[in-house]
Amino acid sequence: MAAKTRATLRSRLACSISVLALPLAGMAVAGTAQAQSTGTSQDVIVVTATRRSETVQDVPLNIAAIGGSQIEEQGFEDLADALAYVPGINIVDRGGRQGNPIIVRGLNADPIGSGDGDNSGGGTVATYLGEIPLFIDLKMNDLERVEVLLGPQGTLYGAGTLGGAIRYLPNRPDFDSNMLQVRSSFYQYSEANSPSADIGFTFNHAVSDTFAIRGSLDVLHDSGFTDYNYRVREPGVSNPNPNFNDPADVAANLAPVADADGEEALSGRIAARWAPTDWLDATATYYFQNQDIEGRQISSRRSPVPASAYESALRVLEPIERNNELLALELTADLGFAELTSATGFGRYSEDGQRDQTDLLISLEYSYESFPNFTAFTHELGEDEFFNQELRLVSTYESQFNWIVGYYYNKAEFVGSSQEFTPNYSEYVNDNFGFGLTENPTDLEYFSTGNTQLTESALFGELGWDITDRLSVTVGGRYYEYELESVSTVDFPLFEAPTYTPLTIDEIRDLAFDPALAQSDDGFLYKFNIAYDVSDEILAYFTVSEGYRIGASNGLGTCAAYDPAATQGACALAPGQQYGPNAGDIAQFDERQYGPDQTTNYELGAKTTWADGAIVLNGAIFLVEWTDPQVSSATVNANIPITVNAAGAESKGFELQGSWQVAHNFELRGTYSFTQSELTADVPFLIRTINTPGFGSAFEDGQSGDRLPGSPETQASVFGRYSVDMASGAQLNYNLGISYQGDILTRTGGRGSSSTLDSYFVANGSINYDAGDWGATLFINNIGNEYIETGIRSTALSNQTINGHSVRSHYANVAPPRTIGVRFYYQFGD
Repeated sequence: MAAKTRATLRSRLACSISVLALPLAGMAVAGTAQAQSTGTSQDVIVVTATRRSETVQDVPLNIAAIGGSQIEEQGFEDLADALAYVPGINIVDRGGRQGNPIIVRGLNADPIGSGDGDNSGGGTVATYLGEIPLFIDLKMNDLERVEVLLGPQGTLYGAGTLGGAIRYLPNRPDFDSNMLQVRSSFYQYSEANSPSADIGFTFNHAVSDTFAIRGSLDVLHDSGFTDYNYRVREPGVSNPNPNFNDPADVAANLAPVADADGEEALSGRIAARWAPTDWLDATATYYFQNQDIEGRQISSRRSPVPASAYESALRVLEPIERNNELLALELTADLGFAELTSATGFGRYSEDGQRDQTDLLISLEYSYESFPNFTAFTHELGEDEFFNQELRLVSTYESQFNWIVGYYYNKAEFVGSSQEFTPNYSEYVNDNFGFGLTENPTDLEYFSTGNTQLTESALFGELGWDITDRLSVTVGGRYYEYELESVSTVDFPLFEAPTYTPLTIDEIRDLAFDPALAQSDDGFLYKFNIAYDVSDEILAYFTVSEGYRIGASNGLGTCAAYDPAATQGACALAPGQQYGPNAGDIAQFDERQYGPDQTTNYELGAKTTWADGAIVLNGAIFLVEWTDPQVSSATVNANIPITVNAAGAESKGFELQGSWQVAHNFELRGTYSFTQSELTADVPFLIRTINTPGFGSAFEDGQSGDRLPGSPETQASVFGRYSVDMASGAQLNYNLGISYQGDILTRTGGRGSSSTLDSYFVANGSINYDAGDWGATLFINNIGNEYIETGIRSTALSNQTINGHSVRSHYANVAPPRTIGVRFYYQFGD
């Protein structure tokens, strides 16, 4: 229904200045990663997070760098794998079909539900691929490193950030290399009927001393492991609720599909780099990623039907197709006194998906439940397009003072529609109850659209002063402004003429914007950092920085004045508007739109090295004040999900990360974090719930001190690698990683009869044979085959039966079961 379109638009705008909500990829950034080994000292990774090449230990920020070798040795396939070993940040892994929000330092107030229509990464973290700001859960192939920065970074980066930034840095085309690497991975889920495979290659060709090209192509066939055993044979004809004790009745109405959450993906990147002179370096990159995902990665064993741990009780398959492409150009010029960088990106994204909508319509109790064979499904289309440009000057001359100044511009458009189909419903209620609904040949019952355009720009920069050889101070600022225009429509074809035709995406794009939904804002953010080298091995720092995220429309029309004789449909109330007959039936907040939110981050940290570099121990304590946080709620009329602004929240805690090179062939790494995030003021009507029996809307207030959902208070990880040098010159590596995540609330304060996700340990192990130009790895993920719930949709209150229809909206997203596989690579050339 309209909620899906609104959720899609909201999620893609939530990042706004923080990040574009387009799952694309882009071009590589200039930067080097170096590995050095002396005795038992640590490998050294050089990062460019501050726009200058420095080691992690020399950067007075809370930054974690995951090098390409670590990605390979631990077998990280995507961001969720990697972030399990980074303190202070976690990702809600809901599988390939749903959005997977990234939560930094507990900055999240949304329920951990299905994630439909959310492709933003949660909106509190800016994600970069090279120099291009965009959200992508990238397959980790041919990466130089991944940098994770905690805390707002809007004075260093074009796209602002509310709580942190993540940078994927691919390997650049190399002027000194001609090589071809082929790779493959074959694996089997313990709950799957067939194996999976991921096959790809990377090449680099140095055409000359000044021109090189690099490309990669990967093909993924993931079998999936979730069975859709309650799929109806024909929606509107088959009975979705047969007698489950009668095998013949079940077989006549249901058509089970095994492993119905699989994925077929084709992704690739081609980059060309040209350095015609010593002072000019240019790289152009084209990236594409096409995904065909079959269904949800869920378990319905919490629902009222007899489903098992990796079984969905939904009635129709839920495929989604996503196509992404990005063209990016990066230019770097050495001007003598400063380095000039220009980063230009143009991207497109489209999606085409289907969902089971039966539970929502039955729970409305509008008469859908009277049709014994009722099954409803949606068809959703979306197209996003963006252009952004960043210009940046970074001083390079020797001085006590250093500076960065930049300009950022972004223009984006988000267009989408949601169609809802109810096969044979209108015929049934017309024949049996005389409703007189339009009987259209497509069975289209509901159609909603949305179109939003965002234009934003920012000036940002920093000034640093090395007061002494050991003491430095940095101040930064960011001026930003944005304009947002939107329009949304809702139609009910069963009440329209039989000739009704839904709008196409192009026609939606041509709709005039609604002035009532226009939004704009501007403001200034600041940063202050002081760093002191206590010794050559100990760096202490203190930072105060501000972050920001824009607001947006909820995509609903304004409710008409209250009329006791009328039935109110899907609409949004203005603040103070009456919605019922009682004196207290007054809207407490604006349901039509939500405003921007802002964070102020205070951080005290230290980076230390011990035992001649064999031991590294870094830590930070932090306090984040969150003003006007954007939180999920629902409309009074029709219980439609929306976003509103709460009064305030805060997060505080500490983070530790360390490593120990025990011997030249034995290494240990570990992390630990504690985060306490909570509301700091009451929020009326925050938690949407229901009155039982039935599904009447009810609300519960959020209270000051309520813990925020989505992130654990405690996270920890440990990783060990033991290497054996072979007589042949090859190396045999034994790797074991264990991560721990504490329990997680699925709704603020655990209110609304919501569930709490259990804490868990996950162990992954591998044995790797590395012969230099080729290698092989045997790996086992989730060694203990733990059943892990990563999110919960709805609550147990929804486990009801209405006119014989079981409501199955209460289900869990789950992590993959035990996975056993092998990886191979072979490299030709150098």
